[in-house]
Amino acid sequence: MTFCPGTERYKTEVCVLDASSYVGFWILKKLLSKGYKVHAGLRRKEETTTVIREMWKSDAGKKTLSLFTVDVLDYQTILTSMNGCSALFCSLDSPATYDEDAVETEMRGVFNVVEACARTPSVEKLIFSSSLAAGIWSEDLQTLRQVDERCWSDVEYCRKLKLWYPVAKTLSERTAWGLASDRMLNMVSVNAALVIGPDVAVQNPVSTLSYLKGAEKMQESGVLASVDVDFLADVHVSALEDPSANGRYFCFNNVVRSEEESVKLAKRLTPLIQIPPRYVQMILGKHMIESCQRKPKIYDIQHPEDWEKKKTIIYTGWVGVHEQLNRMIFRGKHAPRRVFAVDP
Repeated sequence: MTFCPGTERYKTEVCVLDASSYVGFWILKKLLSKGYKVHAGLRRKEETTTVIREMWKSDAGKKTLSLFTVDVLDYQTILTSMNGCSALFCSLDSPATYDEDAVETEMRGVFNVVEACARTPSVEKLIFSSSLAAGIWSEDLQTLRQVDERCWSDVEYCRKLKLWYPVAKTLSERTAWGLASDRMLNMVSVNAALVIGPDVAVQNPVSTLSYLKGAEKMQESGVLASVDVDFLADVHVSALEDPSANGRYFCFNNVVRSEEESVKLAKRLTPLIQIPPRYVQMILGKHMIESCQRKPKIYDIQHPEDWEKKKTIIYTGWVGVHEQLNRMIFRGKHAPRRVFAVDP
């Protein structure tokens, strides 16, 4: 009998790269809390790396956590970090900015990581952190009846608008899928919406602002969505532990379709908005900024009719994380066929 990597009877070591990225750090914490032994590949010399090193110094950390300094452009350091691991969580982000150069660097890094996975005999599964931005940008977005895992962003359209974050995420994910297919590597991608969580504005400002470029167009088209980072980390672990997980999964637990949702999102990003009002308006859009100045209306989640009147998202069912793979639980104009939803 065989067991899927990550199940209770098959818990070997796994690798998280980059564990010092915002999402990577939360995946690392989630894995450690579930009893996994983790190889943490670290790219950045900053506060998050310091926290991880402090975790490693503890008695529990020395038994379950191994640290590796990794340069994704240095193939050998990647191989070293994942040696002996049964799975890899690849969560790469640009530490500085998203521009044309960052696109090329991220693609090269992803190629090296996937190739290293394929050449490491112990690795049986790759869980790839991608972005919803890799699937929602196209000229005909407003006329599409459905946005789901079959959709890819139009790279040339994004280049025309200088949306370098979607360009980087689209090309990087396509690179990963192409190489994984060629090397017959078992891969799952989790395409996250705008990541929201504790101190996200301070710890993840580059990706947050880069994702929000074009937020007004996304909101008008009904695809401005967000996901809580703790829930996102759960989804990544579920993608490892569920043997039926395959392909792409668009992951979010909120869609900004109303004034009230705009207020909530803007408030959660408030620490990041220590910049001139004109710049804030350009990033988040006039409607979102104006809505922050109004008193929000409160809707009771126990009364879905209130939500439907305001044309906000309607949940058709609540299911546990492990039951969500391959289930369609949202309905609406842009209803993904394969999505994760938040637990009640």
